[in-house]
Amino acid sequence: MFEDDAESLAYPRPLLRRKRWTSLNGPWSFAIDAEAVWTDPGSVVWDQVIEVPFAPETKRSGINKNGLYSAVWYRREVDAPAPPDGERLILRFGAIDYHATVWLGSIKVGEHEGGYTPFSFDISELIRAGHRTLTVRAYDNPLDLEQPRGKQDWELVPHLIWYPRTTGIWQTVWLEPLPSAFIEQVSFTPNMDRWEIAMHVTIDGRVRSPLHLTTRLQVGDQLLAQDSYLVLGQIVHRRIALSDPGIDDSRNDLLWGPASPTLIEVFLELKDGDGSILDEVRSYTALREISTQGDRVILNGRAYQLRMVLDQGYWPDSGMTPPDDLALRRDVELTKAMGFNGVRKHQKIEDPRYLYWCDRLGLLVWEEMPSAYRFTAKSVRRMQREWEDVITRDVSHACVAAWVPFNESWGVPNLPNSPAERHYVQALYHLTKTLDPTRPVIGNDGWESVATDIIGIHDYDSDPTRIARRYHTIDARLRLFQHERPGGRLLRIGDSGGAGPDHPIVLSEFGGIALLEEDSWGYSVALSPQELAERYSQLLWVVSGLQMLAGFCYTQFADTYQERNGLLHADRRPKFPLADIAEATIGKRPPRSWAQPATGAPGRPG
Repeated sequence: MFEDDAESLAYPRPLLRRKRWTSLNGPWSFAIDAEAVWTDPGSVVWDQVIEVPFAPETKRSGINKNGLYSAVWYRREVDAPAPPDGERLILRFGAIDYHATVWLGSIKVGEHEGGYTPFSFDISELIRAGHRTLTVRAYDNPLDLEQPRGKQDWELVPHLIWYPRTTGIWQTVWLEPLPSAFIEQVSFTPNMDRWEIAMHVTIDGRVRSPLHLTTRLQVGDQLLAQDSYLVLGQIVHRRIALSDPGIDDSRNDLLWGPASPTLIEVFLELKDGDGSILDEVRSYTALREISTQGDRVILNGRAYQLRMVLDQGYWPDSGMTPPDDLALRRDVELTKAMGFNGVRKHQKIEDPRYLYWCDRLGLLVWEEMPSAYRFTAKSVRRMQREWEDVITRDVSHACVAAWVPFNESWGVPNLPNSPAERHYVQALYHLTKTLDPTRPVIGNDGWESVATDIIGIHDYDSDPTRIARRYHTIDARLRLFQHERPGGRLLRIGDSGGAGPDHPIVLSEFGGIALLEEDSWGYSVALSPQELAERYSQLLWVVSGLQMLAGFCYTQFADTYQERNGLLHADRRPKFPLADIAEATIGKRPPRSWAQPATGAPGRPG
């Protein structure tokens, strides 16, 4: 029986948990190769020690150097027993930015490109041969605008809305022993119409018939299904029909949503012909369906108002890497405590442990691809490849409510005039729908939609009166698309794939009110916490009552470096009481006054 314990719960791949694994986080020998001149481990001058998995730009790494350097090197000894004959030892990396090359001893193990996605290598034979010195080179050109980099600045000093770079290892490194035949990948697709869950399992290793896969699904102590399947080839694909309670009250007990995040625990055992267990893993899934219907977002068959907050996913001393797993959980808890039911992870593919806590605690996530900033054949290939890996990694997380391949035309700056760039956005939209037809896709969030299921609008107008006028009623939709220019941009261009007034509209960036501090930056500024609370209440009182909108996303969750427009300070201290933030977020805290003469006194939209 696969039981919960602290070690298995902390496993870096929460959708495919194993009991046996060894973390390689901790001190590694380290060297900065500023001009990328060293070519192999033997040429490296090891002169520093770094704390993995923190990037060298961060304090937690022990290096704390935010320079323009192109390559870094890591080394440590692997203290692991050689696997028995027929078994495997897998070396896994959560993420390395950007191009990784790995050696064991003097033998090159392999390479990987992509700064936000996991990869692994089978090092069984090299360990058996006595090679124990693990070396990793990460090449990450700080000036390369053709690689997906998100908010990582290409200037020496971070400016405006861009932040320090993240070079090299920034997620967990670990070893995982595997049996001769093992479960390599698991994914689930719920279907509420048929009240069933499609399960797709890939088997790898020495797959010798007959093998059987035993599956058990349960919620708490309630057994939902238990089956055994003959493994034919290396793929097991089955639809698991659940007993449909029939009436909504009983059905709702099994549905996943932010208010009631019911997860279905999944236990998988791979057995040989004698019934002996070769491999066992634990996963989870959920009955959850998200779609669009007319101008509304639909969750589990009902119209659902999105109340989201923009989250950059950075911490003051550790950059893109959370200080620990509790920090990830705390961010989810704080988001919910402020009244939000979702988060837009901005320009970052977050650690899977964050998505685990969103699944577990109930928080919707818009998952957004970090942008490249030049449109070239090379950037297109890089974006497509990494985006496919992102979807493959996260498609089974219940919390993921939408995919966002592009933000604000970053990487496609000439959309109105370039057919090639429009085809590119359309291609990634359709590729995403091909890989996952079950979720909405926002092709280009902010403006200039050419293919999308939801119209995302970025509008940082600080005047609630103008916001109310612009989005006041459903009748204003046509004017909005024909005449308004939030951010100075058209909301749709060319043949926009039908995207228009009948689509759901989400105000997916607005607010951005900074609390006045030294070297602070924001879209507008409040002079005190009291003024920030009042202005936030005014703005949310208006926005939460706008009938036109299917939801909103406020900028932002927490201060991030020089960008001080968070509801929380960078260390996650609230700028005014959490209870007051929550009441304003859900539209239950009327503003105390409309005290700004220049703003006027808008009434709440009806």
